[in-house]
Amino acid sequence: MAAGETASVRQLARLLRQCLEEGRCVYVEQLGTFRPSANGGFSFRPDAKPRVFLAYAVEDRAAAEALYEDLARAGLSPWMDCRKLLPGQDWRKAIEGAIDTADFFVACFSRISVRKRGNFQRELRRAMECAEQAPAGDVFLIPVRLDDCRLPEEIRRRWHYVDLFPSPQEGTRQLLRIIRQEMRRRAAA
Repeated sequence: MAAGETASVRQLARLLRQCLEEGRCVYVEQLGTFRPSANGGFSFRPDAKPRVFLAYAVEDRAAAEALYEDLARAGLSPWMDCRKLLPGQDWRKAIEGAIDTADFFVACFSRISVRKRGNFQRELRRAMECAEQAPAGDVFLIPVRLDDCRLPEEIRRRWHYVDLFPSPQEGTRQLLRIIRQEMRRRAAA
């Protein structure tokens, strides 16, 4: 760890301790909640919300944001660049880190995204690498179709998909069912 990173960790630890001493809870996104306890110590409750990375073409942002809202309302922890990236962040590293730590990668396919070059394709390739490293039988990459597009051959050969059309509500219910079922299976394993 570099000297600057060590100083930042110490500052964070001091701030956390100060908040707990003042009787306040501290929530750290994608980590959990620290709570002060009566004996002067603290308890920690890990964040159990499934982390879901949403990949989409910029032209499909409205549909992806609607899905983001649905997933958040359902108690999941969705991640999408326009909602989570902060000014000054190295966006490529932040996106790679979010994909690598996600429980699920939801690829939003459309007639536009299947033809377009760029970030969506880069994120999809990264997710396919992560899926290769996941334990056999784990669900990680979940393709969703936003419209009646033809999925790329490699995706069609390996992964079943969810349609978010003509009924986005039914497609979202199916997506949530898959994620919750997989989380229960992982917890039982």
